[in-house]
Amino acid sequence: MEKTDVKTAQLNRMHSGKGFIAALDQSGGSTPKALAQYGVQESSYTNDEEMYTLVHEMRTRIIKSPAFDSQYILGAILFENTMDRKIDGQWTADYLWEKKNIVPFLKVDKGLADLSNGVQIMKPISNLDELLTRAVERNVFGTKMRSVIKEANPAGIREVVEQQFAVGLQIFEKGLIPIIEPEVDIYSSDKEKSEEILKEEILKALNKLDKDVKVMLKLSIPTVNNFYSDLMADSHVVRVVALSGGYSRDEANEKLSQNHGLIASFSRALSEGLSAGQSDTDFNNELSSTIKEIYKASIT
Repeated sequence: MEKTDVKTAQLNRMHSGKGFIAALDQSGGSTPKALAQYGVQESSYTNDEEMYTLVHEMRTRIIKSPAFDSQYILGAILFENTMDRKIDGQWTADYLWEKKNIVPFLKVDKGLADLSNGVQIMKPISNLDELLTRAVERNVFGTKMRSVIKEANPAGIREVVEQQFAVGLQIFEKGLIPIIEPEVDIYSSDKEKSEEILKEEILKALNKLDKDVKVMLKLSIPTVNNFYSDLMADSHVVRVVALSGGYSRDEANEKLSQNHGLIASFSRALSEGLSAGQSDTDFNNELSSTIKEIYKASIT
C-alpha cells in the first residue's frame, strides 16, 4: 500500500472506527512510576538505558498480547524512546500498523512549565522539527502533547490553547495529525468553569484554521455530560478522546460511558492490574478484561 493510501486508511480509521486509543507514552519522571506499578522496582536498573529497556519490554508485552487487538483499539501513543526501538525486527510504529492494524502516535512534548496564571503550558520543544522528521520516517501517523489547566483563569487558558494550536500547526505542516491535549485537572475546585472557558477558546482556535487542517483533541472527561459534542461536530476535528486524569479505571469508564461519542485514551487505567510476575495467561486475561471494559465505555 502506498504511503498516501496508508495515511488515508489511518485517518478514516481514527475518524470513524469503533474503539479507543491506548496511551503507552509514560516518559521521563513517570517511567519509574509506571514500572513500579508493573512490579519492577528501581533496584532492578542502574541507569536510564536499563530503565528504558525494561519499559520497552513491558510495552512490547502489551502490544504483542493477543488481547491488544484492533477490534477494540484504534491507535496507540508511543514515547520517543519506544518509537526508536523495534519489536520483532520492525520499528514499533510499523509493527503496530502492519501486524496489528493499530494507528501509531508519538508523544512530542518535553513536560510542563511551572504554574503561572493557573495553568502549566508546555516547556519549549527544542528539537521538534528533527523529532517530527524522524516520526515521519518511522511511519508515525500523529502526535500528542499535554498542557494542564488548574484554575479557571481566562488568560492562562487562552495561553494554553494558543500554544497548543501554534505547535499543532507546525506538526500538521509536517504531514502528521496533532492530538491537542489541554488537560483540566480533575481535582480543580472550578473544573466546570475551566471547561467552559477552554471550549470557547478551542472553538475560536478551530475557526481560525484553514479548511484542510485536521486535529484531534484529548480532553478531561467533562463535568457536564456531552459538553464537547459541538467540538466533535467541527469539520477540523478528526476525533475527541478522553484522558483518565487520575480517576480509577472503573470511575473513568463510568464517566466516559455517559458521554456519547467520546472515546478513551487511557494510560494508567489501561495498565492497571498488569504485573511483570504474571504468567502470560494471567497477563493476557487481565489485559483482555481491561481492554473490553474500556472499549465498552468508549462505544456507549
